[in-house]
Order: sequence, then C-alpha cells, then structure tokens
Amino acid sequence: MSRVNPDAIHAHAGQRRKMVEEQLGDRGIRDLRLLEVMSRVPRHLFTLDSLQHRAYGDTPLPIGESQTISQPYIVAAMTEALGLKGNERVLEIGTGSGYQTAVVAELAAQVFTIERINALSRTAQKILEGLGYANIVFKMFDGTYGWPDQAPFDAIMVTASAKEIPEALINQLGEGGRLVAPAGDADKQKLIVLTKKDGRLNKKEIGDCKFVPLVGKYGWPEK
Repeated sequence: MSRVNPDAIHAHAGQRRKMVEEQLGDRGIRDLRLLEVMSRVPRHLFTLDSLQHRAYGDTPLPIGESQTISQPYIVAAMTEALGLKGNERVLEIGTGSGYQTAVVAELAAQVFTIERINALSRTAQKILEGLGYANIVFKMFDGTYGWPDQAPFDAIMVTASAKEIPEALINQLGEGGRLVAPAGDADKQKLIVLTKKDGRLNKKEIGDCKFVPLVGKYGWPEK
C-alpha cells in the first residue's frame, strides 16, 4: 500500500488550527487529546477532491453514494462522548469517508469499522492505510448486526440514524462501556449516549442532529 505524500498530510495546517479553536474549543469540546488529534488529522484527504477547499468549514460535505462526512463539531462531540483513554476496542458502524475512523483510531487501541457500501469502504481503507493506520479492522456488511464475534466492545459509535438504536448493537456493549448514536425520525434526531453500568443502561441526550439513515436489517429499509 502506497503511503500518502507527507506534504499532502501537512497541507491546510492553519485551517485545521482555526477549526479546532473556533468550531471545537469555543463550542465546549474540552478533551485535550481529542483537540490535538483533530488539529493533525488531514480532513481534506477524506473529502472529494473538488471539495477539499471546504474541508475545514463548519458543515457536513457529500462524499458520494448519497453519504456525507459529518461536520467537525459533530465528529468531536461524538468522540468526546465515548470518553476514550487509549486502551479501548471500539466498534464503528458506518465507516463512510474514514475521517471519524481516523480520529477514533488515534485515541483508542483498536477500531473495528463496518461499512455497507463497497466503494466507500474500499476508498476509506486505501486512505487510512496510506496514512499508516495499523489498528483498524475493516468489514463490508450490514452494520445493524454489529460484529458479534468480536464483542464485547468498550465503546460503540454509530454514524447513521435509526428510529431506535438497534438492540443488536446495545447487546455488544461491554460492562462500563459507552455507545453514542443518533436516533429519531428521518428529518431530525437526538444524539444519544448509553452507558452500561452493572448491566443496566444509563441514557443521556447531548443535542440535536441530522444524519443519513442507518440502512439495514435493524434500521431503515433500502430505498
């Protein structure tokens, strides 16, 4: 696998710093490890070539296949909600562009990421491996099933929305673990954090959001 040119990685450093200061720090993101990571990870490499000049704006962007790369603040808020310390095994549902995958891979021990769209999975894997990530395991499948043979997970992140968080994913969350996911109707959702303690789930809402639909057996049907 060919490595990404270092000059391409370091491009837009000033825009990244501005993004971290104005979009993340000024809006309440406090995890210093996370802020440092997002000041380094080259978000522009995970966008379409024609949209790289908009990569550090406060907005989601299309990545093809009717999918999007989430705005930086949402990436940060969801990641911070997982409370990663560095030794976790994380399940990500919806690899998408691979940007969120990269951020989590910088903060956790291992990431298991599932994507149902072949073209997106292949592109994300090529970029992530080209950037040198060796702690990410990829799978192309219906993410609503999760990854049972690798469970339990210390943290689970779902980057697409269903009416309710699939029970199959909740069941794969380990004791003391956290799951963050959007849930609600097609037009508006809440970001929900579930924490498992003593076998029970504590639920907290951390804001409004709008995500692409979670398509699959335990999500929305394919259109």
